[in-house]
Amino acid sequence: MNRLLAAFVGLTGMIAAPFAATAQEQDWQSVLEDAKGQTVYFHAWGGEPRINAYIQWAAREVERDFGVRVVHVKVSDTASVVSQVLAEKSVGKESGGAVDLIWINGENFASMKENGLLAEPGWAETLPNWQYVDVENKPTVIVDFTVPTDGQESPWGMAKLVFMYDSTRLETPPSDLSGLLEYARNNPGRFSYPQPPNFYGTTFLKQALADTVADRDVLSRPVDSATFDETVAPLFEFLDELHPHLWRQGKTFPKNAADMRRLLADSELDIAFSFNPGDASGAIANGELPETVRTFVFEDGTIGNTHFVAIPFNSSAQPGAQVFANFLLSPMAQTRKQEPEIWGDPTVLNVAALPANEKALFDTMDLGPATLLPEELGPVLPEPHPSWVSALEEAWLERYGAGSE
Repeated sequence: MNRLLAAFVGLTGMIAAPFAATAQEQDWQSVLEDAKGQTVYFHAWGGEPRINAYIQWAAREVERDFGVRVVHVKVSDTASVVSQVLAEKSVGKESGGAVDLIWINGENFASMKENGLLAEPGWAETLPNWQYVDVENKPTVIVDFTVPTDGQESPWGMAKLVFMYDSTRLETPPSDLSGLLEYARNNPGRFSYPQPPNFYGTTFLKQALADTVADRDVLSRPVDSATFDETVAPLFEFLDELHPHLWRQGKTFPKNAADMRRLLADSELDIAFSFNPGDASGAIANGELPETVRTFVFEDGTIGNTHFVAIPFNSSAQPGAQVFANFLLSPMAQTRKQEPEIWGDPTVLNVAALPANEKALFDTMDLGPATLLPEELGPVLPEPHPSWVSALEEAWLERYGAGSE
């Protein structure tokens, strides 16, 4: 390319950039105008009061600032929402769907993507606040359980498995899975986990699988039914050893994460766990756990992922859903969400790249006495391929379900 042509190309690039930016701003302005007056039915897990309160706060903010009403439809099982959208598609309901936005990740996202139940690819990456998302250092914001998101879901928060213990009863917590088993043997009835398919119970299964499988790489691929039993044999050997030493001898199980927190607070359990690194500090701030509770992780890493919001293909309020998703990515919303007494959910944003005043909100935040610093959280183990979830749950229920309550 000669210098004159190069200069011309450079000049046109300089001219085009402002026009491109203006066009993008105009597109978003159109979204805002179309969204005004819409009602967004946000189908999201409703099992945690603190999270419910946060969603209510975000809904009030969006209605006040953008004229978009958000209704939190509380669900206990996201798979049922996926089934609802699938049923609408099966009868040809291409618009006017009952679900406008859904809190989702993992196998449910994979199922919706595979069945064409999601809004067109790329919408999430057109949100104005996408510029702050930490794609480089948090790769799970664009890859969900090994499945590329393709901009069909917008990241909302980060998650990582952490364990909680009361430091007045347990001086040195286990550093790995074998240490946890040894503790359970020496302290029968002082540890347990929710029964799969409860999300937290399944997460514990995935952690135990990652720590016992001969080759972790196999977990990044779809389940092979021909080798499944051999692959999970060490996992079930571990569980067979663990179960007799569980709370109530493994004949019944905690209902969920909140139930584990209660049992920890009541001194029935010495160790509980959460998928939120800030959960213990939040529970302390809200008087649910004693101030002596602390958090630990396994030295070799624990399972981690990102959770998202997605728009179904036939949403009745796609512009309004985009406005709400964009607000959830705002530094203000992400800061509030990370405050321990609010939720304690880690941010998906690149804090270092934020404007100084917004970066300061994160830098000066007190994460609470039981929250590990990022460098203390240890390695993040990737989620297995979505097909492992149902396979593990079915195998667990076949082996242990008949004798549980």
